[in-house]
Amino acid sequence: MNKLKILFLCTGNSCRSQMAEGWACHLKGDVITPFSAGITAHGLNPLAVRVMAEAGVDISAQESKTVDRMVSLALDVVVTVCGHAHEVCPVFPAKTRVVHVGFEDPPFLARGLQDEQSVLDCYRRVRDEIREFIQTLPQGLGGG
Repeated sequence: MNKLKILFLCTGNSCRSQMAEGWACHLKGDVITPFSAGITAHGLNPLAVRVMAEAGVDISAQESKTVDRMVSLALDVVVTVCGHAHEVCPVFPAKTRVVHVGFEDPPFLARGLQDEQSVLDCYRRVRDEIREFIQTLPQGLGGG
């Protein structure tokens, strides 16, 4: 059986899409070949790396990259994980399905919070929501 090739696309490929790639590799590596990218590359968010490590998933070696590096891959599905990426998602070959499953932005949620635990709790909540979604794959994508 061929693995489903899924690209998780976000604005900066620093947090949500990186977490999704990490979870997909960790939880569904037997049926999914995951990738992540951004409209731009903002670098790997250290707090995303930290909260994923707390959950037993090491994403520290993942690379922040732009979507233009991915368009030549024979992708089955592109999952946009933020509204901006969904709005400006590039055109992929006709066989590539684009699905939007939005998650809140942890850095935005944590903006203005002073204590470290409150900041980390924002990242943990989104991390756990992404994990719940990844656990539904590939059926959670609908139509296959």
